[in-house]
Amino acid sequence: QVQLVESGGGLVRDGDSLRLSCVSSGRTFSNNAVGWFRQAPGKEREFVATISWNGGTTDYLDSVQGRFTISRDRVKNIVYLQMNTLKPEDTAVYYCASSRSSAATRAMDVYRYWGQGTQVTVSS
Repeated sequence: QVQLVESGGGLVRDGDSLRLSCVSSGRTFSNNAVGWFRQAPGKEREFVATISWNGGTTDYLDSVQGRFTISRDRVKNIVYLQMNTLKPEDTAVYYCASSRSSAATRAMDVYRYWGQGTQVTVSS
């Protein structure tokens, strides 16, 4: 069983930065791809970023490309999402998820384990 816990969310201003962390307890997720997703009020959950098992492949939502960076520390069993130049439209609950696969993917149904989410609020 993999249990994921996100942290690092908060209330920031337009243009600020945050770094989200996703820690796996129980079974390690070091051999699995990990993704970050977000859900804004009244909207469906959407893909934000994903990283392959060894960090060699990453993929991003177009609107965060160049502002967000996903990375992982396989020894510490942590995945990060560095978010720079935040915008009000980035406001959402951010979830990390561990994939059934080792390959980075945007497909939400491939992700088996999900965290409870961390709130990110960007004020204008």
